[in-house]
Amino acid sequence: MAIHIIDGPFFEDFYNGQIFGAPAVTVTEGFCSIYQSIIGDRMRLSLDHELTKKVTGSNSGMVHPMLVINIVNGQTTYASQNVKGNLFYRGLIMKSPVFIGDTLTTTTKVVGLNQNKNKPGRNATGMVALEIETLNQNNECVMRYWRCPMIPCRDPSAETGHLDDFSQIPKGLPEEAILASVPSAWNIEPLTNSSFEPSLPNLQQQDRVVVTGQDTITCAAELVRLTGNIAFAHTDASRSYLKKRLVYGGHTISLAYAQIMRAIPDTVTLIGWQGCDHLAPVLEEDIIRSEFEVLRVNQVPSGGTLKELKVDTFAKRLNRDNEYEETQVLDWRLILWAS
Repeated sequence: MAIHIIDGPFFEDFYNGQIFGAPAVTVTEGFCSIYQSIIGDRMRLSLDHELTKKVTGSNSGMVHPMLVINIVNGQTTYASQNVKGNLFYRGLIMKSPVFIGDTLTTTTKVVGLNQNKNKPGRNATGMVALEIETLNQNNECVMRYWRCPMIPCRDPSAETGHLDDFSQIPKGLPEEAILASVPSAWNIEPLTNSSFEPSLPNLQQQDRVVVTGQDTITCAAELVRLTGNIAFAHTDASRSYLKKRLVYGGHTISLAYAQIMRAIPDTVTLIGWQGCDHLAPVLEEDIIRSEFEVLRVNQVPSGGTLKELKVDTFAKRLNRDNEYEETQVLDWRLILWAS
């Protein structure tokens, strides 16, 4: 009788050009409801199906773009089950909106390997550059991006010789790709004609916004399971280097986005991320807050503006002296389309 061990790959198991698949996911109302209950985002098109119909012309509700990103991230995690931490995201572009009932199929390709320098008393690890592409049921590209998990070596003293420089990963999004991802057929006038009280500032380049409302992270494992994320460190404290379950990075990013929506309620949708760096780990029950700088505001030919933001997100938790201690956890640059 054979015994088979089902485990994720270690750094020695990767090679350039390697491709990982994942089960396709049909995004239902259930996904949207559970995501909303965990994150509490107020982006209007994902909440209001009647408004979505007026703006997009679709009879189906629009799936929140951050939920799409989380589902896709989950589909990539066969490769990163042994992850010690995801270091960064780069060049994420939402090429096509996703509506309820759409089916997402994702492939993950290894495009670079770089072993970290071995140090005494520390087990060997390496960085794996992954290129991710997601298609919908019509074979249209929905999303493309790169991310980089840090993966342990099976042999704690391994010397793999992998020293790729990752220069093929774009440092940002080309302007033409950003503009091409703005749905030109949408009519944003219903958003423009809506008024909110109290009125919020008309944000201009170099403005800085501090969102005072903070959010305590709960249901971290539930969001991981909802999105099919199988990274061990998010569900099994014994597999985490902190001996506590790490909060999946997309959870922290989603809460930061929800905080931004309080400041920019006329957001039509998310267009993309120039990049996002994880600066420190986040644990469940950490308290998250965000502030951001408006890097640029550009007019869109079909209406509205593109706003590029640099978001600084912080987490605080009680230290040994029972006092709250705060650490920056995200350095995130994203692009919104606002009416």
